[in-house]
Amino acid sequence: MSSSLASRALPAARGGIRLWQEAGLRGVAQRVARVAYHELDGHALEFPLEFADVADSRALDLPVPAQPVDRGRPLRVGWVTTPPGLHSGGHTTMFRMVTALEAAGHECTIFLYDRYGGDARSHEKTIRRGWPSVKARVLDVSEGIADLDGCVATSWGTAHVLATRGRVPMRRLYLVQDFEPFFYPRGAEYALAEDSYRFGFRCITVGHMVANALRETIGVSSDVVEFGCDSDVYRLSQAEPRDGVVFYTRPGAARRGFLLGVLALEQLHKRRPSVPIHLVGDPGIHVPFDAVHHGSCSPAELCRLYGRMRVGLALAFTNVTLLAEELLACGTVPVINDSPYARADVESDQVRWAAPTASGIADAILDILDAPPDPAQVARSARDQGWRPGQAAFLRAVEDEIYAS
Repeated sequence: MSSSLASRALPAARGGIRLWQEAGLRGVAQRVARVAYHELDGHALEFPLEFADVADSRALDLPVPAQPVDRGRPLRVGWVTTPPGLHSGGHTTMFRMVTALEAAGHECTIFLYDRYGGDARSHEKTIRRGWPSVKARVLDVSEGIADLDGCVATSWGTAHVLATRGRVPMRRLYLVQDFEPFFYPRGAEYALAEDSYRFGFRCITVGHMVANALRETIGVSSDVVEFGCDSDVYRLSQAEPRDGVVFYTRPGAARRGFLLGVLALEQLHKRRPSVPIHLVGDPGIHVPFDAVHHGSCSPAELCRLYGRMRVGLALAFTNVTLLAEELLACGTVPVINDSPYARADVESDQVRWAAPTASGIADAILDILDAPPDPAQVARSARDQGWRPGQAAFLRAVEDEIYAS
């Protein structure tokens, strides 16, 4: 080794040893991954579309049927969606609407758009396992979006796909579960997500927050599906005593406030170290306090866990999370960061609103632990009709759009 190369290598080696001593194997691996991410332009993989699938509202001219469908026959309705993971909340809400159409006698087909080239048959196995009540055919979107009376986009990316690939005459609808431009900083993704609401699809929103944002920001009206709760799964249990707080962690979803939740729980642990803290969701996270990690859980497992907790963190910086109603149904008090967006669709008077700071959230948790309400009273404040009203509203909107157009 030359003297100049040795002079550069030695400090690097010393730095690596120091890093290993300070951060350990996980810390070293994280730094290597970060360098590789930037060197290999890993950010490009986060864009949810192939460039050829990006639509432009100013250039669209999508054909619709010349005549409405005869009300005497069932509808053929397509759904464009990304491949679901087990227990995905957004996909679960979508599949509830699929089953509502199927229960009314309509035929559904799911078109999977996998930006990363996954196998549709493998994704279908996940759907059959996670949502066994869904009878719809499952196809890769590359097989063509055709032979339909109408088709439903389920996210801003799939709205672009429907606009670029669904070119045969049909009615087009859009299940909007959140105002997705809020998922991004002001930039290209924000603009493209926002533009998806200008494609002329009939928008059906989950909750009033999204409907308000579409009307006030884009000038687009929409049908509203009210929030529900899977009351067949999430329900009050008196089996065990309650103690502690549970946090559903979603580090990759900025709108769910993972970092703020960790800071708040760290402060809670310092102020009240005897309070048990339970984490569910991402199994690979590390937090700076003692916690019980449950990893990914089924709804039934979550219900049993919530039934042993006093408090659940349900942070939401855009549309309110479904977790809030699920906690309420189990008699567990949700702590939500105070936000006009989240407040738009929360009816319960048992929710605890917290200032969106670490101390504000920790204070709210401690207030509940020091003066816990009756779990039965908390559970009575949850929505008690399940998703039936929302499913009925969705069905009416779809039938009105396709039959009456």
